[in-house]
Amino acid sequence: MYAKTVSATPYGVEARLVEVQCDSGRGFPSFSIVGLAEKEVAEARERVRSALRNSGLSFPDGRVTANLAPAELRKEGTGLDLALATAVLAAAGTVPADKAERYAYHGELGLDGSLRSVRGALAVALAVAQEGYHGMVVSRAAAAEAALVEGLDVYAADNLQDVVCFLRGERRLNPVEHWIPPAVPSPSSVDLKVVRGQEHARRALEIAGAGGHNLL
Repeated sequence: MYAKTVSATPYGVEARLVEVQCDSGRGFPSFSIVGLAEKEVAEARERVRSALRNSGLSFPDGRVTANLAPAELRKEGTGLDLALATAVLAAAGTVPADKAERYAYHGELGLDGSLRSVRGALAVALAVAQEGYHGMVVSRAAAAEAALVEGLDVYAADNLQDVVCFLRGERRLNPVEHWIPPAVPSPSSVDLKVVRGQEHARRALEIAGAGGHNLL
């Protein structure tokens, strides 16, 4: 059976959308990940297997192949774990594939099935929203950061079992309240003396300002 989910991978200070395509079929039991995956992404095979087992879920029998599209985009980090696990579960029929496709996913899986925060939640949320997705499932620790993006419903989960029950309609996950950060002080009230550390950067600014030099 075929299923797909969506996540994103870091790309500089931004993120690029990644479609996780998963096929589960007959053959010698195996789990392979293709699509220019860095080492930490390829290692998701073991994290996903253990997370499913320790969450009381069955890994599909037979051959499982996950493709990370577009193939020419280098994938890095552990943020694709949740999208991979959800795609595997959808391909196995454990969760409804059509419902799994409605959301984006971002988070690292612990071997016990817990969800951990991964850097770049805001960048991923922005990329997801720009592509027209209206819902995203993340770890609870990353929910506030992702919820900075207006127009995107962010659902916080503690573990893989929460996500499975949510997609099955057995548990409700309420969208995290959209958070607006406090206003940045006006330039007239900003002074280098309030900056802690960063001695070299402060010294460079002071020299550039005192001498009228080009900062770049």
